[in-house]
Formats: sequence, C-alpha cells, structure tokens
Amino acid sequence: MNSDRKTVIYQTFPRLFGNRNPACRKNGALSENGAGKFADFTYRVLHEIRQLGVTHIWYTGIIEHATRTDYAACGMACDHAAVVKGIAGSPYAIRDYYDVDPDLAENVSCRMAEFEALVERTHRAGLKVVIDFVANHVARRYHSDAKPITVNNLGRQDNTFKRFDPNNNFYYLPGQALTLHFDAGEEDFEYSEFPAKATGNNCFSLYPSRDDWYDTVKLNYGVDCAGDGSCHFDPVPDTWIKMLDILLFWVGKGVDGFRCDMAEMVPVEFWHWAIPRAGATREVCFIAEIYRPERYRDYLHHGHFDYLYDKVGFYDTLRDVICGKTGATAITRCWQNVEDIREHMLCFLENHDEQRIASDFFAGSAEAGFPGMIVAATLHVNPVMIYFGQELGERGMDEEGYSGRDGRTSLFDYWSLESIRNWMNGGPCDGALLSETQQALRRNYARLLNVVCREPAIVKGAFFDLMYVNRDNPHFNDHRQYAFLRQYGQEAILIVVNFDHMQQTVRVILPPEAFRLLHIPDNQPALRTDLLTGEQSLGTLTEACPYETTLPGYSGKLLKFKYENSFSPTGK
Repeated sequence: MNSDRKTVIYQTFPRLFGNRNPACRKNGALSENGAGKFADFTYRVLHEIRQLGVTHIWYTGIIEHATRTDYAACGMACDHAAVVKGIAGSPYAIRDYYDVDPDLAENVSCRMAEFEALVERTHRAGLKVVIDFVANHVARRYHSDAKPITVNNLGRQDNTFKRFDPNNNFYYLPGQALTLHFDAGEEDFEYSEFPAKATGNNCFSLYPSRDDWYDTVKLNYGVDCAGDGSCHFDPVPDTWIKMLDILLFWVGKGVDGFRCDMAEMVPVEFWHWAIPRAGATREVCFIAEIYRPERYRDYLHHGHFDYLYDKVGFYDTLRDVICGKTGATAITRCWQNVEDIREHMLCFLENHDEQRIASDFFAGSAEAGFPGMIVAATLHVNPVMIYFGQELGERGMDEEGYSGRDGRTSLFDYWSLESIRNWMNGGPCDGALLSETQQALRRNYARLLNVVCREPAIVKGAFFDLMYVNRDNPHFNDHRQYAFLRQYGQEAILIVVNFDHMQQTVRVILPPEAFRLLHIPDNQPALRTDLLTGEQSLGTLTEACPYETTLPGYSGKLLKFKYENSFSPTGK
C-alpha cells in the first residue's frame, strides 16, 4: 500500500450500478428490469469516483454465480429455482470460479475480454481493483466450463462414499439425498442432490432451512467439520491447490486485491500457505471478512491478511452512537480493544450486508451518519470504505424482490438505484438530477475523503484521544460529541464531531500530556485551516484553557494547526 495515501475503498455492485431503467418491477427478470454492465464504468465514471477521494474500487459480484436467468445459448443454463436466491441470484453462490457474470457483459461471448478492459480502465483512472474471493462455499450446481484444461472441476475426484476425506473438495452425507423445494413453483420437480453435500454454513443436514445458506455447499479444506474437528493439512489438501490456482488466475487478470468472504470459516493455515504464494509476483491486498475478535490476530499475523472487517467492534459501536443508543465514549473503548492492530482494521458504515444509514431501519437520515463517517475516516491510519450511493444518501427502501423492504440494497434482484441514475445523469456524472441535499452530501464526502487520503497527520500520524479529560466537562457532552488529536511533523489536527441534530458550542480541554507526547508547542501561534471548508486564520492550542468551537448539527471539524518550527520529524 502507498504509505503517502490512506486507503479509501469504494464498494460497488456492477449489476445495479449502471442500470438506468427507472421502472423496475418487483421480482422482475433481466429482460424486464435490465442490468448494469462492465462498460457502464466508463473512464469518466471512474475518474469521478477517484475524485471523490477513492484509491481502490471493490467490484462486488464479478465472478459467475448461480442464477435463474437462462444463458443456455452461451453454454450456461439457468439453475433450479430452489437453489437460487431471488431471480438474479446471490453473487456469493459461485458457479464458476474461472468466469465472470454474463449479466455484466454487453456481448456475453466476449465477457472476459470486457472484464479485462474494465481492469485496464480502472488502472488508467488511477484506481486499484478489488474483487470478491468466496473461499468457503460454492453454488450447489458448481461446474466450471471456463477453467484451464489442466484443472479438474471441484468434486470430480471426490470419494462420495465418505462423509469426510482430506482430499475431497466437499463434505457428503453418503447414500442420502437432499431435496429442496424453496421457490420451486416454476419447475415441475423439486431440486434433488445425491449424495447430499453439506450446506455452506457448516449445516450437515438433509433439510437446510431458509436461514441456512441453502443455495451453497461447503468446501473442504482438510478439517473434519462433521466429526472430531481434526485437521489434515499434510500433505497439502487438494482444495488448497485448486483455490490457490483460482487466486493466481485473477491476479493474472490484473486484480490488485481480494475481499475474502467469510474468511474465518476457512482454516487460517490455508491463508498462511496461500496468501504469500498469491502475492509472490506483485503486491496483492487481502481483506478478511471476520466477525470473531478472538481470531483477529491469528488471521493477521499467521494468516497474512492485510486488513480485517471492523464490524462487531467499530461498525456496531458507531451505529449505536449515531442512533443515540450509546454514548460517544464507547468509541474509545472500541479502539482500545484493537489498539495493537488498529492499522489493519477496515472501517465502514455501509456495505452490501448492512442497512443503509438513511434507511428507516438505521438513522433515517444520511446527514445523521456523517459525523460517524468523519470518525471512521480520521481516527487512525487504517483504511476506510464507503458503499456506492452512500455519498448520495441512498435510502435502500425499495422493495426489489427476494429480500423485501429491509433497508438494504438487494444482492439478489435485478434493480436500479435512482440516486446513482441521477448522479450519472445519462453519462456526464455531474449530479445535475440530484437534490440540493444530495449534492451537498456528496460534496461533504468528497472533501472529507480527499482530506483523509492525503493529510500526513491522518495518513501516518500520531493519535491522542481527548475523551478521558472531557468526561466531566460541562461544556462538552461526551454522549453526543467526540474529540481527538492527530499529529505529524509540524502539523496537528484537532478533530471534533457532533452526533446531535442541534448546533452545539463546545469547549474541548487539551491536557498537558497531549502537548508533551505529541510535542505540540503550547500557546504558540499557528496557521489554522478548517480542512472541510478551506477557511484559514491564525489560531493556538493551549493547555491553559479549553478550545472553543461551534459545531452545526450532524457535523464535525478538522482543524489543522501548522507551526513554523518542526517539533517532531516522525509524528510519534
């Protein structure tokens, strides 16, 4: 990673992103609702995304997955309705690791060439490419017709008479059939699988429920999940070899990083073995979706991951603060839990699994989430991510089909987002059709993200939390305000945010320890810049009296103090 820029990831879902159909029908087919294409990410679109302050773009749902859309004419028949979620299908039920989703191609027979062109355009626009690597499970009807001739299909050489074998790619319920009937009304027969395979979420049952990952099957990495839990990693299991080959295939296509779906359900020993090999020829970033804090350090230090999802800590805490369910002091406790590894924690307030900030199920207002975004983006040197449409206040309140109106943007349906359509405005990406509120929100995101990815004090500087000294401060509400310092070289940045909807004038106490540890000159005039507005004036920081500033509702300030004399060459 470039140490001179903070990593800012823009997650987008191509199937929805470029779809311009304003009249999508609930549960509509591809022929009715349409789909976005690789080609919709024009150089202009990518340039504007980069101008938002983005360094990496995560294209979600690139690899071919189970679907009810029939591409039989191109050698890809539709899947049985009982093993597909929605009409379009889940991008996490991979049907062919060596191919791309045909929905995304303008010419299906040229789909891989179109993806390769997208990678080239993305790089030319100055962005790195991240895609999903779904290592734990595959679609029930997995079969690769695009794989190299030297590679055997998953499961082809399995001994299906054994529940577990270290060299099997799947787990089996020998001699038994699995029958599914979910959403199978269009077929005149139920889905049947013999012998039955274990379901993706470690469900060893002939009757997976709707709450199980019934559209997927679990991959076997040499762990006897159905038995005593013993590990069989020597010799290297066949699944390891096949999955490394898949990683190398996509690295060869120019992919710069992988967001590894449910990485914690794959043994850390596999990642320890595979990640260095996948990145042997050039730098490749690996991000782990992981929800068990007790495993964080294992997957970083032994598994070689670059970054981990900070969901159960930072996301959950910030969400509760934004919604007023807990006080802002909880943020301090949150970062303290991962203080030794915080540079590796990926922060976010939205992604494809979570409800939109502006939805009725979260804050009900995009503006209410902005102070949380300031904290997520500036608290430490670690990367930050936004989800497409977040910068436009996308509400996620459509009822697309499979998932219903749940405050999320559907992964399973053909759909189109009005906020993205209005931003693109038919091609120029000038946001002319957005409301004034949406335009203002995007400007705020752009200012924030451009600041955080370039300001040295935020990219690589020291951090000092100010909450402990302001706990009993009558002019600072530690339930609804949060304050801290960042410092590097000749610059210090005072960051104060207001989670309240009302304007607040606060007086932030700066303790002697902050000046001593960060080597900040006490009561020395400095050039003060409000980094979110560009306004400049003279200002001072001193331990003699609190620093007073006025914060509009749902806002924050990043006040940079630049001194003439260097007081720390390293910021540490």
